[in-house]
Amino acid sequence: MSAQTNFYNRFSFLYPLVDIFLKPQKKKFFDEINQLPYGDLLEIGVGNGSHFPFYKNHKITGIEISASMLNVAKKNSTGEIKLFQMNGEQLEFAENSFDYVVLSHVIAVADQPEKLLMQCHSVLKPDGKLLILNHFTPNNWLKYLDRLVNFCSGWFHLKSLFYMEHIKAISQFKLEKEITLKPFSYFKILIFTKP
Repeated sequence: MSAQTNFYNRFSFLYPLVDIFLKPQKKKFFDEINQLPYGDLLEIGVGNGSHFPFYKNHKITGIEISASMLNVAKKNSTGEIKLFQMNGEQLEFAENSFDYVVLSHVIAVADQPEKLLMQCHSVLKPDGKLLILNHFTPNNWLKYLDRLVNFCSGWFHLKSLFYMEHIKAISQFKLEKEITLKPFSYFKILIFTKP
C-alpha cells in the first residue's frame, strides 16, 4: 500500500470538513458538468461521495484510491453509480471508454500528474471532455502564500505551488473553456477536449 493511500485512509474522517470549504466551487463545477449532453462519465478520486447528488445527467463510474474513503462513498451512492478501488494513474478501463473524465481537486494531489493525464487521455473517447476543478497558483498575493505553504504541503500529499502549464501531458488536449472562480481567482474550472 502506497504512502498516499495510507494518508487518505487516515484522512477520511476529516474529509467532511474539507467538503464544507470546497462546496461553493463544486456547485459551480457540477453546474457545468450537468449542462453537457448525456454520456458515460468517469470521476477519478470520488473521496467520500458526498457530492454524488449533484450529478443529474450522466452514467457515472467513480474510482477512489483509499478503501476508507470508498466505503463512505458507497454509503453516499444511490446504487446507480459504479464504484471501484483504483489508482487514477493506473486505470483498468479500455481505451476510448468514456465521454467525460472528471478530476475534482485531484490533479494537485496526484503523485504523478503526467501519468494521470496520460491515463485520462487513453480512456476518453475522441472528442471526449476532461473536466478539471482545482486550485492553481494565481498571479496575485496568493502566490506568496502558496510558496510559503509549499515547504510543508508534501506532508498532505498536495502541491500548493501548482501551475497547469508545467504538466506537459496537458498538451494532448485542447482547452475549450476556462472559468476563474471568485474570490481571489485561486480556483479554476478547466474544460479540455481530446482531439
